Amino acid sequence: MSENNIEKFQRERGILNDLVMKYAGLGTKRFYNLDHQVYQEGALPVRTKELLGLVASFVLRCDDCITYHTIRCAEEGVTDAEFEEALSIGLLVGGSIAIPHQRRAFQAWEALKK
Repeated sequence: MSENNIEKFQRERGILNDLVMKYAGLGTKRFYNLDHQVYQEGALPVRTKELLGLVASFVLRCDDCITYHTIRCAEEGVTDAEFEEALSIGLLVGGSIAIPHQRRAFQAWEALKK
């Protein structure tokens, strides 16, 4: 995923989140708020939570979520080695079906480093 694709992803995500919120009822708003709150600093640092989110997304094979958490990991200063180890855990749990998602995650990671 090139830097352009990451910018496009972030722009589209923002537009689509705004659209969802236009129609959102209380349940949807509460869910989005819970999602926001759970990734705040707590007993676990934010960077650890983002790595956990990355691994969970990787195992569930959600490319949008993988991209989002890859971006957040970069923003939180995750190192190459930490990123690779997290994806190794995801690969172990997810199995070979997760390999295409691993490829795209590293593609996004590379684009973010430029």
